[in-house]
Amino acid sequence: MMNETVKLYERIVMNIGELIEVSGYRNDYLAGKLGLTTVNFSAKKKRKTFTLEEIRKLAYIIDNDDVQDYLLALEMDARQGEETITHEEFSKLMGWK
Repeated sequence: MMNETVKLYERIVMNIGELIEVSGYRNDYLAGKLGLTTVNFSAKKKRKTFTLEEIRKLAYIIDNDDVQDYLLALEMDARQGEETITHEEFSKLMGWK
């Protein structure tokens, strides 16, 4: 479980620029929310050098359906080729009726 959490965090950090673009928020707005200049924000976005606290704040601000869909697509790409089970098999494993 913890390994998956770390992978998700890495995915967010490595794709933060794309997530910001998908979110629809402007750089100057997000920079202001983080207390950064637009130039500094853009540099951090390009270099992927946001601090943990900045990533936390950004994730809270930009979280919307489009961002969630983008993250889900990244997750699906990352898991392509892995073994899967059907919903029926999963329900049986979980003991659901």
